[in-house]
Amino acid sequence: MSAIDHQGGTVRDDGSGEPELQLADRRRSLTRRFWMSASGFWGRGGPRVAWGLTLAIGLLVIANLGVDLVFNRWNRWFFDALERKDLNEVVKQAAFFVPIATGSVLMGVSGVYLRMTLQRRWRAWMNDRLLDQWLAHDRYYQLNLVRGAHQNPEFRIAEDLRIATLAPIDFAVGLVIAVVSALAFIIVLWRIGGSLTFSLFGANITIPGFLVIGALVYSVAGSGAMVLVGRRFIAVSERKNQLEAEYRAILQRLRENGESIALLGGEKEERAGLDLSFVEVIRQWRELCFQNMRTAAVSHASGLVVWTAPVLLAAPKYLDGSITLGEVMQAASAFVIVQKAFGWIVDNYPQFAEWTASAHRVASLMTSLDVLAAAEQTGVGHISRGVTEEAALRLRDLSVTTDDGTSVVNDTDVTIAPGEKVLVVGESGTGKSTLVRAIAGLWPWGQGEILFGPVGKMFLLPQHPYIPLGTLRRAATYPAPPDSVDSGVLQELLEAVGLGQLRSRLDETEFAWDHVLSGGEKQRLSFVRLLIHRPSIAVLDEATSALDQASQAQMMKLVTERLPRTTLISIGHRPELEAFHDRELVMESRPGGARLVREIDLTSWLRKNLPARRRKRLRGALARS
Repeated sequence: MSAIDHQGGTVRDDGSGEPELQLADRRRSLTRRFWMSASGFWGRGGPRVAWGLTLAIGLLVIANLGVDLVFNRWNRWFFDALERKDLNEVVKQAAFFVPIATGSVLMGVSGVYLRMTLQRRWRAWMNDRLLDQWLAHDRYYQLNLVRGAHQNPEFRIAEDLRIATLAPIDFAVGLVIAVVSALAFIIVLWRIGGSLTFSLFGANITIPGFLVIGALVYSVAGSGAMVLVGRRFIAVSERKNQLEAEYRAILQRLRENGESIALLGGEKEERAGLDLSFVEVIRQWRELCFQNMRTAAVSHASGLVVWTAPVLLAAPKYLDGSITLGEVMQAASAFVIVQKAFGWIVDNYPQFAEWTASAHRVASLMTSLDVLAAAEQTGVGHISRGVTEEAALRLRDLSVTTDDGTSVVNDTDVTIAPGEKVLVVGESGTGKSTLVRAIAGLWPWGQGEILFGPVGKMFLLPQHPYIPLGTLRRAATYPAPPDSVDSGVLQELLEAVGLGQLRSRLDETEFAWDHVLSGGEKQRLSFVRLLIHRPSIAVLDEATSALDQASQAQMMKLVTERLPRTTLISIGHRPELEAFHDRELVMESRPGGARLVREIDLTSWLRKNLPARRRKRLRGALARS
């Protein structure tokens, strides 16, 4: 169905809400974008085996055509022998059928191997390049922060890319077979059928190559009917794929946040959200069902008539003795092959629609990645990053914005010396974590400069540490390889951060450590990583929020004692953190973006403002920790 928008343009009723012409232009653009990358498999940057497999498939298609031609002639020889009741010839032709069938089977099996090998290699090549583009420069994270048609990128890479690289090979092979078969068997049809002459209103009418014309008319009618009834197939398939991806993402989110949902008793609310999403999935499958019903009606009707039509067309010439029964069967076989070749679109339209939907979803992801890559290259609207000899970290006239230019943090100018410990504080929502992401390079949008010292290895401890799949050893050394740290060193560090009970479980694999470890244990484990990697700059973003005060003091003491030369930048709310830092930067929300409003020298401030008795208690707590 279509509707009219307020500007008078036609709007497709496919869930997109875009004007029809604009939607068509976007789809053409996405198709071009997909092939711009996909065709590189056969280009200079692609593997040599690509053309080898392609040529081998082409040669096999020609060889298979030869077998089909022999089999077509065999139909004539066999049925002519039946018509003559020639037993010896029937037995001879039956015996001859065995090598023909054997050759056809062998070529069919070889075709499957070559075709699927080419599909597998192409998908792997595309997957490698798309993953490289997705993972480069933290784009996989930045996609979550920008607008665009790139939702559920993991589904697009895993599922849509699979369909987008498997189907074209099948289409190409099928199309080549259709073309060469049509050319070869049109000659057979023309030679067998010849001309058909009949009288109409007293005039003799002769139709040359009437069987060829019949096959062509039959195919055009079937293809036209398929295009007509399946014109919304692509839009429905695109919408179905998007809804399936969204439903899968909701299920994945439920699994990943199972503990919080269970503690809050949110099962009913989650079920309600799942039901709403699944209802949309089922509704779209119903639309797809109706589309399949229409195309199946055309395809099934075409399949029923295709064997009857050539026999009926050839019947007059058989009845007048112009052709034999064998020639009728040979013509029927050739007619079916020609009709199948001409009607290739009828048989493949649903698969073509599914491929188009998947290719467009992959191309949409590529387009969004292109936008991020282009912005990185031009630097327009992006924070500049460089090196300085004057400090461990320098923020020079730094403003952090969203991708549309909205200010988050404005006019920041800070110099942090090597080994200095700096605490950044402020109310929630003042952009502290966004500032940390900008320093780490995850948030590129803004103006100004972020300059690092000559030895600028940085390590970030987030509030919610990531625990990868695998052993506890891998989780402790991440992102370094598990075997890069000696077991004795790991065990000592686990003991130092208060996870000594886990020393003997470093190589256990049957546990999902992300769900086994508590929030506090995950934060302790992140300090193990920090002590392993020994960076020149460490950024702690609420890295002790799940720990009690004594445990927090223990972690911070470890850092100051074992990493005395590491520059430390901490984001936190607890006043107890001040004892472990030299300077405090205070952020406040202001119109036009948050600002750093003041700096406090904590070393002198603590001596002046903290009572002697409290300083003594604090030193005692630090000593005990």
